[in-house]
Amino acid sequence: MTEFQALRQQYKEQKAALLQQLQTEGATTRGIHGLLTRLARLVDDLLADLWQRAGFPEAFALAAVGGYGRGELFPYSDVDVLVLLPDSVVADNEPELKSRLEAFIGSCWDVGLEIGSSVRTLSECVAEAGKDVTVQTSLLEARLLIGPPELFAAFQQAFRAHLDAQAFFVAKSLELRQRHNKSENTPYSLEPNCKESPGGLRDLQTILWVAKAAGFGDTWDDLAAKGLATPFEVRQIKSNEALLSLIRARLHVVAKRREDRLVFDLQTAVAETFGYQSHAPDGSRLAVRASEALMRRYYWAAKAVSQLHQILMLNIEERLHPNTHEPRRINERFFEKAGMIEVASDDLYLNQPHAILETFLLYETTVGLKGLSARTLRALYNARHVMDGAFRRDPVNRRTFLSILQQSEGITHAMRLMNQTSVLGRYLWVFRKIVGQMQHDLFHVYTVDQHILMVLRNVRRFFIVEHAHEYPFCSQLASGWDKPWILYVAALFHDIAKGRGGDHSELGAMEVRRFCKQHDINREDSQLIELIVVNHLTMSHVAQKSDLSDPDVISAFAQRIGNERNLTALYLLTVADIRGTSPKAWNAWKGKLLEDLYRLTLRTLGGRAPDPDAEVESRKREALVNLALYALPFEAHKALWDTLDVGYFMRHDATDIAWHTRQISRHVGQGKSIVRARMSPLGEGLQVLVYTPDQPDLFARICGYFDQGGFSILDARIHTANNGYALDTFQVIASTMPDHYQEFTSMIESELARTIIAGGPLPAPSRGRVSRRVKSFPIAPRVTLRPDEKAQRWLLNISASDRVGLLYCVARVLAKHNINLQLAKVATLGERVDDTFLIQGAELQHNRAQIEIETELLEALS
Repeated sequence: MTEFQALRQQYKEQKAALLQQLQTEGATTRGIHGLLTRLARLVDDLLADLWQRAGFPEAFALAAVGGYGRGELFPYSDVDVLVLLPDSVVADNEPELKSRLEAFIGSCWDVGLEIGSSVRTLSECVAEAGKDVTVQTSLLEARLLIGPPELFAAFQQAFRAHLDAQAFFVAKSLELRQRHNKSENTPYSLEPNCKESPGGLRDLQTILWVAKAAGFGDTWDDLAAKGLATPFEVRQIKSNEALLSLIRARLHVVAKRREDRLVFDLQTAVAETFGYQSHAPDGSRLAVRASEALMRRYYWAAKAVSQLHQILMLNIEERLHPNTHEPRRINERFFEKAGMIEVASDDLYLNQPHAILETFLLYETTVGLKGLSARTLRALYNARHVMDGAFRRDPVNRRTFLSILQQSEGITHAMRLMNQTSVLGRYLWVFRKIVGQMQHDLFHVYTVDQHILMVLRNVRRFFIVEHAHEYPFCSQLASGWDKPWILYVAALFHDIAKGRGGDHSELGAMEVRRFCKQHDINREDSQLIELIVVNHLTMSHVAQKSDLSDPDVISAFAQRIGNERNLTALYLLTVADIRGTSPKAWNAWKGKLLEDLYRLTLRTLGGRAPDPDAEVESRKREALVNLALYALPFEAHKALWDTLDVGYFMRHDATDIAWHTRQISRHVGQGKSIVRARMSPLGEGLQVLVYTPDQPDLFARICGYFDQGGFSILDARIHTANNGYALDTFQVIASTMPDHYQEFTSMIESELARTIIAGGPLPAPSRGRVSRRVKSFPIAPRVTLRPDEKAQRWLLNISASDRVGLLYCVARVLAKHNINLQLAKVATLGERVDDTFLIQGAELQHNRAQIEIETELLEALS
């Protein structure tokens, strides 16, 4: 073992000396491929030494395969090797040989190599490659390390003879599509895999694999020589490949392991190896974080790789499958060829710049088109410099762009294609500024440009019949909307001013006002678009933070919005916006709050001033109709309803009032603690009702139970009846909901009732695990306490990084100071909470006590 320890130490020192070059700060990519080659050569020499020590017969060969076979090795990548045997040898039948092979592989691990090995005869290699495209790909890059060249040449000849280039292309294309689907077909994930994500190194490797299988060459220069790529494209590919390789190599070194994902924890450390800094020399924070600067550079490289990958793959496919389709003329500038838009000449866009935007208009309006041909993509890529200030100011281009947005079909696909080809950012220069821009707000999971296009897609779906089942109310409103393009423009601009500092809603409104003026949009439509953009956060803010049972809240919101048309437009964009932040951001409860606000505001805009008394009587009548379906005694509701004031009836809808009445009317004033639970009528989570003699720490005790049980509280409506009973309703969700929910609800009813009755000291809050994202981008807790507009109660707003038990920590502080809670609006935005509480308490009348409460809350949130 001593000899292997010496080899291990020698390899470790030589590798460390090479990696030292990667730790030198700087953004230059010069020399990265040479370094990776030297790392591979270091392993080549070590394996040759171990092979010689193993004493294998001279007829055996050792070959590098997979990524190692390319002759480059990343710092912590696996070392994949093939022990190639002549067909006359059967390792399983020779125990001594089998033992020697196992000893060789063991020695590789002993000296510090993370080895991936296979032992096959020549015939077995060919047979396995025929069954599995992964094996076929690995063997395609085989490189002889040591052994008889004749055996390796025979292997290559047999392997090539059985390689079907067309089938291989199809298999790798399908594999690539599946890989891209996992990343939602975008290179703009906030934690991209620089190897596997769209626009990553694997995309470039795929091009070379299929080219090599088809006999078109092994290098980028070979592809240029074959006419598959232009010299300019090869220069672009090499430049971006070097950057991605450098990022991946430094990622390995920083992580000290094989790590190909640019996770939040590592982004700043990797960025600093490029010389990016988050702080100035005096310690002040710079406008752009180091991680943001690195990621923006990564996204631009990934975008270029995506474009070039598409061009070259289409070119290779055309060589492998010569197109027999006759081009069909669309007009004098374009043809349709096998469902693709084909330019009539390679220099079309250089000579006729108007044709650039016309391409995407034709894509929308011509039946049967499914994309752009390689020739068209290449022409667009080479015409980027044409899209300058004069191009953007051209009246024809402005009319064409607006026409693209006004089409009845294909808007989402056209906009995505325009973004992929960089046309969108070059025409809308303000959009270019947010391409690849990260969002460190803990609830957006997309870059700004991808979020905008996701919102555009969501709005578009409201107008498509096939998607009506997703959000029926939105689709119903959209069906009566006459100008969908107004919403598309608002979607494009709602976040377009992100990252500039200041209020991005106000800045976005200025940008869209300029856009409308430049594109001759009439005054009425321009004002509506601007109103949507400037208020795009208002509706969700009011719905999730305000008491919707307060007529003044509804009146103020209605006054701000103005009319039903504005309200409908803002509602549709708000739903689309929340859905476009993250797959987890939307839930049925948020949907109900927004729909309630829409309906209440619509009623006010229709001329009906909010009348609490009339609204209460209406809800009571509807609740009685609901109760009539059940065999309750005559006037069974009176015992409960006589103890409840207007506030209760304003905060609960008729179905909830009826449910409460059925569950607790016969227990009024009996001193019992009643807990009832049911599946939420909204379809997500549970609705839990608590009716019990009031106690100072009741809310905290209930929150403590939910905290211990792993529930998240979405909403709490707290009411104290005039007989001293608390009537509280909670909307809660659990990470996993069992199929047999009746047993689940029965358990909650019995356990929560026992918790309330038992009393005693409040349990210590659990310290929930904080996510990686929260650790990487923590937000400073914020607490604001102010009187409501009537100066009768207080509004407490807290904002902090989310964690399990956070609400319980807040409730404990309120209970300690004898603060009564009347309403809790809990808004979880990704991994940030933004909660609002309506509270009362004697201590709130004293400034010193207020400061003490706020200080304790900040400590609890930290």
